[in-house]
Amino acid sequence: MTTRTLTSRTVRPVAATPPALGGLGLFTVLLAAALPLIDFFIVNVALPTIGKDLHAGEAVLELVVAGYGVAYAVLLVLGGRLGDLFGRRRLFLGGMAAFGLTSLACGLAPGAWSLVAARVAQGASAAAMLPQVLATIQAATSGPRRARAMGLYGATAGLSMVAGQILGGVLVAADVWGTGWRSVFLVNVPVVIAGLVLAVRAVPETRSQHPEPVDGPGTVLLAVSLLALLVPLTEGRAAGWPLWTWLSLAAFPLVAAAFYAVERRADRQGRTPLVPPSLFRLVSLRRGLALIVPFSIGFSGFMFVIAVALQRGAGLGPVPAGLALAPMAVVFFFVSLAGPRLVARYGTRVVTAGAVVQLVGVGLMALAVRQSWPHLGVMELLPGAAVAGAGQALQLPIVFRIILSEVPAARAGVGSGVMVTAQQSSLALGVATLGTLFLSLVPGSGMRDALVITLLVQLTGVVLTGLLSLRLPRTIG
Repeated sequence: MTTRTLTSRTVRPVAATPPALGGLGLFTVLLAAALPLIDFFIVNVALPTIGKDLHAGEAVLELVVAGYGVAYAVLLVLGGRLGDLFGRRRLFLGGMAAFGLTSLACGLAPGAWSLVAARVAQGASAAAMLPQVLATIQAATSGPRRARAMGLYGATAGLSMVAGQILGGVLVAADVWGTGWRSVFLVNVPVVIAGLVLAVRAVPETRSQHPEPVDGPGTVLLAVSLLALLVPLTEGRAAGWPLWTWLSLAAFPLVAAAFYAVERRADRQGRTPLVPPSLFRLVSLRRGLALIVPFSIGFSGFMFVIAVALQRGAGLGPVPAGLALAPMAVVFFFVSLAGPRLVARYGTRVVTAGAVVQLVGVGLMALAVRQSWPHLGVMELLPGAAVAGAGQALQLPIVFRIILSEVPAARAGVGSGVMVTAQQSSLALGVATLGTLFLSLVPGSGMRDALVITLLVQLTGVVLTGLLSLRLPRTIG
């Protein structure tokens, strides 16, 4: 009897506990989340130096930015699906290692076109790595720990986008060991090595309990639709808007409609689409994505335009041009830390308040440009940059949390891939649209008026984000 009792206790199944993401693991995945966003913006202040050193024209320099952003955006959803299928830690480690190698290739590029090719590969590597960050947070945390982790992710994302431009200016001016602009890419290598060592120890393996195969037709159509939209918008102005740009833009809605039709048919037939249309039945995800688009367009467009204006128009060097936005980064960081407490008390109306605050900040910067040009620097931009940073911090981290709040853990990879694709595509669109507007206005209106007009256009986007925020669910699950 005793033996039987002991045997039954021995074989009794024990419920599997989900893997936990500890403090060191969270730090590691947030470090990885910072790298792709820093590298999207770090080249803005380095472009003049790159062009001079590699004898690259404006169209090729735009490809240095656009090649990375387009490859990144096109492959993000696929990266999330592969993480669900093969294991997020595995894709995370592979993507991070590839990011380090491609960063080294960028830093050692002998010519302009080899740099463009390395940047495309770097964007693809980032697309394999980044979706695993959010998916791991979703799958390996819960309750208050997840809310805190998502808040820190949003803070990291926003801070990285500003810090990237500042860091780029410092590295170019420092000319570390005579590397010049190459250091903005080479700096990634030791960071990646440290990140890989930490990830092996601290990042748990997670994957979907019901892995879904890759949707080939959906993957191809999504890639083609994003390429049809982003490539002509980013390269059209520099290329003189040839016929292919207009044909590509005309094809975009047709390819996008085909993608939606294929995904809906696959969903109805019980197959697994790349982007399940049922995912958009989640109100928080659908309305949050609608808000992240104008926010990201305005953010990236502003960062690109201000970098060009401060260096070419106000005559600032890379360091002063980067440091002019330091107040925005500092305020963003500290205000974002208060976000979870504010949301717990006031709900998602904090996002609406953030839009109002950002509106005031961008308006103050436009006023400073009009009154102080061309003597524009840290002190002139400080009030507007600080206020705008506070407003952005009350929006971005919270919206990220809202978008993923209802996504089930089994679809954490595809959910995070969809969110980051929307954000990254919008960042690329911001550089393309506001950047094109600004550069087109400069010959006729001058640098000052072109910058003021662009900032006023950005204000309309801020107003739109504020109005869209009124439709968000009042509380976050």
